[in-house]
Amino acid sequence: MTAPAEQGGRLAGPLSTSVGNLCHRLQSQVSARTAAGFAEVMRRLGAPLQVAVAGRIKSGKSTLVNALIGRRVAPTDVGECTRLVTRFQYGTVDRVEVVFTDGRKQVLPFAPDGSIPAELGVDIDEVSHLEAYLTNAVLQGMTVIDTPGLGSLDAASVSRTEQLLGAAKHRKDGEDGEGGSDELDDTSRNAVAGAEAVLYVVTQGVRADDQQALAAFTAATASREAGPVNAIAVLNKADTIAPESVDGAGDDVWKAATMLAEKQAATLKPRVADVLPVIGLLAESAEAGAFTSADADALRQLSEVDDASLETMLISADIFTSWECDVPSGVRLRLLEKLDLFGIRSAIDAIRAEPGLTAGALRRKLLDASGLAAVRARLAMVFAARADGIKAAAALASVTALAHASGDPAERQRVHDAIEVLLAKPEAHQLRLLEALTLVASGAVDMPEDLAEEVLRVGSNADIGAQLGMPGRPRTELAAYALERAGWWRSFASFGATPAQSRVAHVVHRAYFLIWQQLRADNPGG
Repeated sequence: MTAPAEQGGRLAGPLSTSVGNLCHRLQSQVSARTAAGFAEVMRRLGAPLQVAVAGRIKSGKSTLVNALIGRRVAPTDVGECTRLVTRFQYGTVDRVEVVFTDGRKQVLPFAPDGSIPAELGVDIDEVSHLEAYLTNAVLQGMTVIDTPGLGSLDAASVSRTEQLLGAAKHRKDGEDGEGGSDELDDTSRNAVAGAEAVLYVVTQGVRADDQQALAAFTAATASREAGPVNAIAVLNKADTIAPESVDGAGDDVWKAATMLAEKQAATLKPRVADVLPVIGLLAESAEAGAFTSADADALRQLSEVDDASLETMLISADIFTSWECDVPSGVRLRLLEKLDLFGIRSAIDAIRAEPGLTAGALRRKLLDASGLAAVRARLAMVFAARADGIKAAAALASVTALAHASGDPAERQRVHDAIEVLLAKPEAHQLRLLEALTLVASGAVDMPEDLAEEVLRVGSNADIGAQLGMPGRPRTELAAYALERAGWWRSFASFGATPAQSRVAHVVHRAYFLIWQQLRADNPGG
């Protein structure tokens, strides 16, 4: 058998390597079916982090996907493709593969404009999902899964999402691989398939059941519910928020969006790490090549309109396109489709402030105004920087599920014992902490609010200062506090906790103790 490090994928880090080696060692000690499942787990460990973009219909998911990828490739108009799950991943040749429910595949070229064809020319009821391969560098580290909107009236679209995320029957790159998923039964597919992280898209009209929808979606992805380690949310269409509807925002649209995002974060936490405002349309136009020098010229011409007329024009889309103006109505309509009124106003303000602004510089200012940079930075912080722990934890969940599905008590015990040995190692404690965090975040273990917040803080941050809630403090002070909290959680585990709480408390105690050890090792004379 091939060891995980030799299977062609690049493992995310030492935790993924440890889990991959565990699978490799166990393959000869389990049934052929379970061994095939372990091979698939190892393959997924070597693949880029799988990030599913979820949300309700008309929340602008596909527009945001295009912005993140940097290419207008995902269809945004309602059509047959928007009813399908589409996986965007790195490939050496741009192509689209239609994957049918019976396993057949049909290769299609992209449309002349570079997007997925609006019509596939096949019976959509026979299609499982689409695989889109792109040479974009961003996809080398992250596979993006675009999903049909939750709450869709099209039950078949929702079913396709659930089937793909919960029971994927495909190989990721359409290539032959060792121990591929074609050898797995449905139970095993359920265990090894699905995204490992979630980007949840909301709009200002957050529904009361958004948290339940998020939980239902993520429960089908990584064999465990989402938490602040592997899920963030964005407040899309931030430019449509009326500032007067948010107390304290004044007349500042972006301030209103930021304040509303904070309120939504309080609603959706602890299932998500954060909620960030973004204007997906503006980000897509600025980042995916839709904004042209001709658009910049038209905006420059609009910037010369007198203030009173311009303010009137920017009241509504209808007035903007119908007002008497030197810029043709069709050109103004094109600007609306790319930037909407907020983007048009932002561009005109930028031009008036810097009359010599080039088209490229104006595009960058529009990109800055979209909020995409903050979303990407948070993705890097929550997902990319923690990909090793996220992937390893999801893989262990799959390994456990595969063992339970085997029906062989001896095999199940053998796998359980091997996992316990792995988790007992200090370097693998992060996996214990992720498990404890998930139990608390999902409500499976009920903790007092202040202690739950502490568990989430310790488990959700990579920076030691942030873990301890003392960013920027001296390391000697951090070490003393870590040792103090380690002692407190050990006492709580022994004397004040329920059995379930005690299990979590022991993990948090050890997390603090390891932090103290690390700080002492970094500063032996302190």
